[in-house]
Amino acid sequence: MRKLRTAVVQLRSGIEPAANRAAAMPLLREAASAGARFIATPENTTRMDRNRERMFAAVGPEKGDPDLLAWGRAAQELGVWLLMGSGPIATGDGKVFNRSFFFDPDGKIVARYDKINLFDVTLGGTENYRESDTVQGGDQAVVVDGPMGAKLGLTICYDVRFAPLYASLARAGAEIIAVPAAFTVPTGQAHWEILLRARAIETGSFVIAPAQGGHHEDGRATWGHSMIIDPWGKVLAQIDHDEPGMIIADLDLDEVAAARAKIPAWQGGRDFRTP
Repeated sequence: MRKLRTAVVQLRSGIEPAANRAAAMPLLREAASAGARFIATPENTTRMDRNRERMFAAVGPEKGDPDLLAWGRAAQELGVWLLMGSGPIATGDGKVFNRSFFFDPDGKIVARYDKINLFDVTLGGTENYRESDTVQGGDQAVVVDGPMGAKLGLTICYDVRFAPLYASLARAGAEIIAVPAAFTVPTGQAHWEILLRARAIETGSFVIAPAQGGHHEDGRATWGHSMIIDPWGKVLAQIDHDEPGMIIADLDLDEVAAARAKIPAWQGGRDFRTP
């Protein structure tokens, strides 16, 4: 039996990366003290700022980024595998990547993932977004070896609406799929849990979903309600509000093979043509 104690941290990130890290660290320490070997934080962990000019003035390339180095030191200090959900990294071409970083317990970056599906939506009123105006989308799905040999698939937020990406991660061997997110309140209320449970069921994978929650310094509001879901679609742990917090669950990795053996739909299917 391979049981991996996993923690998901819910945050309310603001504009300043150092302040965001300081707010997150007590929750990370609590998770590590409770025995978590793998901890994940939300999308926009390092910076939540929809002011384009201010963000571009502050964001630089990955190499030498002091905040990124500090997150690596946090993983090393706690002796955990740490998925820093995402932060903006300058492309050098007038945009940023929305990039996840996966650290090992030595504080080394063992994987990166650039968000593929960008949040360009029209919800009405003030809830209209064009992430592609600021962010350059990635083009590479990522599966990486993590704690206890578990294979981790990386996604970010809006990716959760694109089931083929998750099927490809499952076919590549992912046993756990991470969905760090900053869901809007209306879409979160309507779709968050449904989408996460569907992706877990379809792929026969554990889904961990650390979320941003509440009213942020830049004026945005996010849904919160972070979750951990098993390969059968059962919710193992959840936060039922939008305040910062932490949840923890033991993931029995043998359940992945058991779920996939029962319903092998995760292997994919045929492409159908329409007239």
